[in-house]
Amino acid sequence: MPSDDVDVVVIGMGPGGEAVATRLAGAGVRVAGVEGRLVGGECPYYACVPTKMMVRGADALAEARRVPRLAGTAEAHPDWTRIADRIRDEATTDWDDRDAVRRFEDSGGHFVRGIGRITGPGEVTVATPPGVDDRVLWARRGIVLNPGTEPAIPPIDGLEGTPFWTNRDAVRTRAVPHSLIVLGGGPVGLELSQVFARFGADTALVEAGPRLLRHGEPAASERITAVFENEGISVHTGTSARRVRYLDGQFSVELSSGTTLSAECLLVATGRRSDLATLGVGAVGLDESARTVEVDGRMRAADGVWAVGDVTGRGAFTHTSVYQAAIAAADILGEGGDPADYRAEPAVTFTDPEIAEVGLTEARARERGLAVRTGRAEIPATARGWIHKAGNDGVITLVADAERGVLVGATVVAPSGGEVLGALAVAVHAEVPVARLRGMILAYPTFHRGIEDALADLS
Repeated sequence: MPSDDVDVVVIGMGPGGEAVATRLAGAGVRVAGVEGRLVGGECPYYACVPTKMMVRGADALAEARRVPRLAGTAEAHPDWTRIADRIRDEATTDWDDRDAVRRFEDSGGHFVRGIGRITGPGEVTVATPPGVDDRVLWARRGIVLNPGTEPAIPPIDGLEGTPFWTNRDAVRTRAVPHSLIVLGGGPVGLELSQVFARFGADTALVEAGPRLLRHGEPAASERITAVFENEGISVHTGTSARRVRYLDGQFSVELSSGTTLSAECLLVATGRRSDLATLGVGAVGLDESARTVEVDGRMRAADGVWAVGDVTGRGAFTHTSVYQAAIAAADILGEGGDPADYRAEPAVTFTDPEIAEVGLTEARARERGLAVRTGRAEIPATARGWIHKAGNDGVITLVADAERGVLVGATVVAPSGGEVLGALAVAVHAEVPVARLRGMILAYPTFHRGIEDALADLS
């Protein structure tokens, strides 16, 4: 079995792994990047980038349908081919990562195609594609873990063996199904439900928890549920899939509530998981049965081992993974710097309206024993919301620590809510006093001026 001595081995070249490996290679470190799937990870091929192309097309259709309420008449005829072609040609280059591999190698890195497994301290064995000998990589300075995640498929009776979709199948599809059942009321389930519904699929969304986006602010869940129902999406919360059947090209899903749903396609979006046993973390003293790898503020998981991205359990976000990558690389290079700080970690669900969050929800703030004060502004009641009229659903919610007089969290449900969140993320991160925020001049009439209304309610 061929072997190589390097300084650092990066297992998994998703956004975080690619960022660490490229940074180290650029600093003159001999680094080997190992990836068995696509360099760049889920984000550019099956998640962030292609799904936002889908969202962009769906939103354009929705906006065209609002013309009669605002400006006259218009006709919009959905054509999924435009979306599918754009994803294939512009986003993924037909799911080909040669450019990404070349970019890494041009930075000075050494790329190895295959599945990496830790087989001892400083030792990574790579299971390579058929016809190529497996390899052993010896890491003199350390190993970085960025294995990413796989769709977590629940053990539902009858599901196994059926042609159900995950997000990867949804992104690759060349046609919109006539009908669709989506299991999972998290960001992925919400975004894809609205996209396919707007392109003509008769869509039902099922969430086992009491509400959609169960970990967010209840007001956000209420707003997006109402929007979905107004758009014809059938929302089922507080119930789960108990049994699945597939016959003659049709899925039948029996819910625990006793309702049975039928559709041409079934999309399972019930979360994601990392397989730590396959990764071999037990070889460096880590728990292979755990869901995630625990890291400190420098991304250290064990002696000579760092971890970044989804596997750390800090949120399945590209921006978090890349943030962690910079900290891990600096630590490996001995550059120091601040440890990780997740107080103002943002997240955006790209529905229409967008749902953007930063920091703590009211419930989490109270669980931490904070003296909580909240403020709200209804988007339709703000100046920009009133002007916008059609499609102006939303609310801004602020959560403050009353004792310190600073914001500790915020949620924005609004058109372009992710952009509105920017000012609030800065406020939470920098712990800007609420009194100082009230003294800001916010441009009129913008959606973010609604922050002023929420601040007024906070008092």
